[in-house]
Amino acid sequence: MRTEGSRRVVVVSGVAVHCYSADDEITKRYVMVSLVDGGHATQEEVARAFGGTERTVRRMQRRFEEDGMAGLMARGGWRPGRRRLPEKRLQEIERLHAEGVSNREIARRLGVTENAIRKQVGPTRSDARQLSLPCPELVEGPGAEPAPAIIATASPPIVETASPSAHDETPVVPSLGRDPRDRSLDRGMACLGLLDDAAPLFADAEGVSGAGVLCALPALVHGGVFRVATKLYGGIGPAFYGLRTTLLVLLFMALWRIKRPESLKEHDPASLGLVLGLDRAPEVKTVRRKLTRLAARHKAGDLSKELARTRVAKLGAAVGFLYVDGHVRAYHGERDIPKAHVARMRLAMPATTDYWVGDTRGDPLFVLTAEANAGMVEMLPRILREVRGLVGDRRVTVVFDRGGWSPKLFKLLVDEGFDFLTYRKGKSELIGESLFASHRAVFDGRPVDYLLHDQEVAFLDGALRLRQVTRLSDDGHQTQRALGVKSYQVKSHHAARGAARGECCSSAIMSALVLSENVLPPVEREDGQIERKTVA
Repeated sequence: MRTEGSRRVVVVSGVAVHCYSADDEITKRYVMVSLVDGGHATQEEVARAFGGTERTVRRMQRRFEEDGMAGLMARGGWRPGRRRLPEKRLQEIERLHAEGVSNREIARRLGVTENAIRKQVGPTRSDARQLSLPCPELVEGPGAEPAPAIIATASPPIVETASPSAHDETPVVPSLGRDPRDRSLDRGMACLGLLDDAAPLFADAEGVSGAGVLCALPALVHGGVFRVATKLYGGIGPAFYGLRTTLLVLLFMALWRIKRPESLKEHDPASLGLVLGLDRAPEVKTVRRKLTRLAARHKAGDLSKELARTRVAKLGAAVGFLYVDGHVRAYHGERDIPKAHVARMRLAMPATTDYWVGDTRGDPLFVLTAEANAGMVEMLPRILREVRGLVGDRRVTVVFDRGGWSPKLFKLLVDEGFDFLTYRKGKSELIGESLFASHRAVFDGRPVDYLLHDQEVAFLDGALRLRQVTRLSDDGHQTQRALGVKSYQVKSHHAARGAARGECCSSAIMSALVLSENVLPPVEREDGQIERKTVA
């Protein structure tokens, strides 16, 4: 890039590709975008040549893609974060705030929004002591004492050190330091091989970004992920960021919507460290190194199975209904893997297919990754073998979509003691509208009305007999569901509880309506009258 007077020339491989006025900001932004999109330079090289940052280049690319040249113009209006209140009112706001008037009352008196006041003075402060939540203590086993609650107050800063609880099999070694922002002693101990994991230290702080994830920490501990991981992995060697801290970082990343370790570069390590109880959070290279050590032990499958067993033991009847669904994850790495159709991108690209198994409440139980992107029909036997190992001999109902339609598979499921509920795939004869019966029930406090038809259907030359429930929509469309059950009475109990979240919610509601009433399909007599019977 060469500048002579008020003109600027961009030369690529000896050829002048752009020439513009040095004062033309819009053309400058267009040149930045075109150099990157044309493959002449990287974002880093363009940012360095034009005296900006990579984030600025990415922002210009996004704006040009969305709005064209108009998106590269300077944005009008107020700059984000700029004060919109005149200076004369700021003194009035500060005076009212010092008198203890709430932000809402100040906003009402001045005729502005509460958010505008909060930007000037921060959130409303209160000198009242924070009360403990009336939540029951989580006790893992018989004879275990509940862990003492830590109550946050508005008193002077008090540093809390994590203590062993009933949930942990190995106690946490207390920290040698007392300053949460200076962990040099603990880091020195880790370098000498005398520390396996740094204990968290907390102190009072204001405006900590992402601190809300701490509300999920009791549920994570109660779920047993730390206990099971410690049992399987033991540890990852002497380190400041040990096994417990690494797992906590990965779990918090999911709650923070940080999809991959590389995205940690966009967050302040010191700010995230305040939430973790450390001086700073681990950065990209450290997290990658920890993941490599964990992956080298090849125990991810064992970890998933142990967690699933723990959930089944706690859920009990909630695993009577299991929902199976496949999800495609696009792969952007360097390995050569099979392609799959990615629906959100509408193209086939390297990807992996994960099959998630959820309980009645819609919460995930476990996940299996298909080899070579196998379909639902091929994966269901493997999935149900895992389910049988978890639930034992009890009879469960499996719900899945049309991807699992296969009469041969259905016969295998029935023979192995599984009930199932799915959509019917392929063409079939329509049912006369006069044969549908109206059914009404209340689920989750709301009334549900369906026009349903119940009949028996046969497959495999009569070797397999299933129950088919057809729903008639207002527009005349007929949606058919197939049910494979041991008996109507068994299915009635489970289907009535199947109105849960998920794609097959309406299927469970519709089946519960028919099965709870034990309605037989209407029969048209010779005289043209419709006769309906019920099971005694």
